[in-house]
Amino acid sequence: MKQLASSITVVALGALAACQPKGAAPTGGAATDTSPVVARVDGSPITRDFYEFYIKGITGKSSAELTAQQRSVALDNLIRAKLVAEQAVRDGLDKSGDTAYLLDLSRLNVLEQAVSDKYLKDKKPSEQELRAEYENQINQMPKLEYHARHILVATEPFAQKVVERLEKGEKFEDVAKRESMDPSKTSGGDLGWFSPDRMVPAFSGAVMALKPGEYTHKPVQTQFGWHVIQLLDTRDVTPPPYDQVKSRLEQVVQAKKFRSYADELMRNAKIEKLDKEASGSTAPPQSPAAPSAGPAPAAPDKK
Repeated sequence: MKQLASSITVVALGALAACQPKGAAPTGGAATDTSPVVARVDGSPITRDFYEFYIKGITGKSSAELTAQQRSVALDNLIRAKLVAEQAVRDGLDKSGDTAYLLDLSRLNVLEQAVSDKYLKDKKPSEQELRAEYENQINQMPKLEYHARHILVATEPFAQKVVERLEKGEKFEDVAKRESMDPSKTSGGDLGWFSPDRMVPAFSGAVMALKPGEYTHKPVQTQFGWHVIQLLDTRDVTPPPYDQVKSRLEQVVQAKKFRSYADELMRNAKIEKLDKEASGSTAPPQSPAAPSAGPAPAAPDKK
């Protein structure tokens, strides 16, 4: 019950904020909502349909499926949220700072989702479209995965000394445990299996140039420092079965359809980009994102 009460409060505040035009007091329901009123807050109604929508979003059930106590808690928390939201409007918080931007963004997100739902309602992907997307995804997948370890240090001279120690016979994992700045040092620098697209370019390029058992005799620089990398092994990437990823493919195809629709809207609109920096025309190139060791965030398991 406590969990239901706290969840309802949070979602109510979000729902009330997201559904309001900037600067308007919360209405407790859509303008066309003519369902019965379940409560009034300082004269402002909370309608049955709004209440049911709210309950459904919290529990996935209708109010009739809740206990009397749960329904009472839900209504009390919706009332409380409405009072807090209306106080925020009276205090002018809906027009100030980040709150105003969050309200605008929430409204944009809700309306975009509504348009997406309407546009895609009768555009369910065909089996042919799904198969084509499956082949497209497979063609874009890396053909090999790599198992490597590395030693990350702060300067090139120190990295070169690490190379010299390895050339004299010290074990890679022992040097990694003593000298590496990366959290992988606890496992001897082992990064496990990864595909090249999960690496920053300099790192992945160095890995792919190695043969199993080899290490880089020239340190590799990334934005995180200097790496000495050893390739342990490679293996073929096995694509996941079609049936296993079919539901994900449906989402990808639908997303592409809606993106094409949005692109068409942009082509037909009069758009003026007045800030060169914001439009990206003068923005400097960005370094690829990656965690501290150099490899980029883990991709979904391909098993």
